[in-house]
Amino acid sequence: MLKINEIYNMDCMEGLNLLDDNSIDLVIIDPPYLLNLNKTKRATKLNSYTNELLELKDGFDLKVLDILIQKMKKINIYIYCSKRQVRELLDYFKDKNCNYEILTWHKQNPSPLTNNNYLPDTEYILFFREKGVKLYGSYSTKRKYYISGTNHTDKKKYKHPTIKPLKLIEYHIENSSREGDVILDCFCGSGTTLVGAINKNRNYIGFEINKKYYETAKARVQEAKTLKAGDANEKNSN
Repeated sequence: MLKINEIYNMDCMEGLNLLDDNSIDLVIIDPPYLLNLNKTKRATKLNSYTNELLELKDGFDLKVLDILIQKMKKINIYIYCSKRQVRELLDYFKDKNCNYEILTWHKQNPSPLTNNNYLPDTEYILFFREKGVKLYGSYSTKRKYYISGTNHTDKKKYKHPTIKPLKLIEYHIENSSREGDVILDCFCGSGTTLVGAINKNRNYIGFEINKKYYETAKARVQEAKTLKAGDANEKNSN
């Protein structure tokens, strides 16, 4: 098995095959969405954001899920997805003996990409857990919806177009794992899931194929570890 508490700059299919079966407690992934986007030449802030998403617009191969199921002790997974992916993911898990929830992240300041559609102010998170997998957390972490802005500050700081709210990721971690568990994110982007794992005293493994995002994730993880160590030293000195 690969070392825990590490990020690996490799394709997720390659990385997942290096993991031991039945070794992962929780998976949180934000794979490429299936989006209806076309490249635009007109230089505006909005068009620039749209073009950033182009490399992520074709969805992902569901064979990834076949391998993830092998690697989890029991199915326990959060999948961020577009509305167009909800049906195929529900169909995929329908015979897997799972309970499921459709969770949502509602954005207060969505981009004005309306055209002939409603505002893109809602993202979907499908949560699947095998029967017997416990749900922990508390009243404040178990809401099925989360409301916030679209993370403009984090997008600018970490240079990732689809960064998710750290607090929401931490809610998933609190609700679906215990301290010391191993959390996997095989599309880890700028490293939000890994930072959440550190903050909540969990172990982690991350894969990111994009070198730029991989380097960003490494830096964020190191920053989170330093802050965590500083907090521990402060508590010990009091």
